Amino acid sequence: MEKDIYFINENKLTYGRGYVYSLQYHIVWCTKYRRKVLRGGADEDCKKLLQELAQEYSFRILAMEVMPDHVHVLVDAKPQFFISDMVKIMKGGIARRLFQLHPEMKEKLWGGHLWNPSYCVVTVSDRSREQVERYIESQKEKAWGGKGRPPRDLERLQRYHREVLEAEHPG
Repeated sequence: MEKDIYFINENKLTYGRGYVYSLQYHIVWCTKYRRKVLRGGADEDCKKLLQELAQEYSFRILAMEVMPDHVHVLVDAKPQFFISDMVKIMKGGIARRLFQLHPEMKEKLWGGHLWNPSYCVVTVSDRSREQVERYIESQKEKAWGGKGRPPRDLERLQRYHREVLEAEHPG
């Protein structure tokens, strides 16, 4: 049985049988064709489904935001999880249920696929975790000023993490 140990600086280590870990991942994936179908209740259903999957598969969601055409999740996971399997579980379980709950979404997506097959995963250190949480939570508040399309999520995420690393390790 695993137990959580909290330290004064609020970093968290989890002790399992013969191992200690602290593994957080920032995961981003997009809808197929970047269609803005995660709105009108589908966004809230997506969040609920993610929480249910987290409980079922024993990982913790530290932060999440569902945008009309993509999802950001910061998860804390056991070392036994292959991150690719975790992403498949999340994307597959959510897609099936969202299509059941919101059949109108299929009209905007052809081929029966909700998600683009690619995704982005970035490991998060204890030092940058709060910054990543704020970044995810601020996604709905950000506006791009109507100047062209927003940068692709992967480009924006890479730029953000470079800025965090430069701030942590100047020069």
